[in-house]
Amino acid sequence: MGNSYISKRLASFGYAFSGIAAFLRSEPHARIHAVATIAVVAAGCWYKLATQEWIWIVMSIALVWTTEMFNTVIEKMMDHLSPQHHPKVKFIKDVAAGAVLVAAIAAAIIGAFIFIPYIF
Repeated sequence: MGNSYISKRLASFGYAFSGIAAFLRSEPHARIHAVATIAVVAAGCWYKLATQEWIWIVMSIALVWTTEMFNTVIEKMMDHLSPQHHPKVKFIKDVAAGAVLVAAIAAAIIGAFIFIPYIF
């Protein structure tokens, strides 16, 4: 493993961070998720969550961010490949958006299970 291998691996991290930054700049939902993430992490610190609770919180956050990012990629790709309205493209985009909704609902339920006992 030479310098070339290491520099290529470092460059790939740069591309990934660039993608995250582009996602945050271009997508309003990304900024909503960022605010929600900050609020949940702050609440977790405030209530001093246990390790097991943090694991559920981190997994929930990761699931929502990942599905939202894939949804964005699918939408952009479909818009590029088929700029005109097409029922199959609508189906693909709707299912991708539905995946985000499922992830967000699951995260909200997990958050409720974790935070409600601390709040009340």
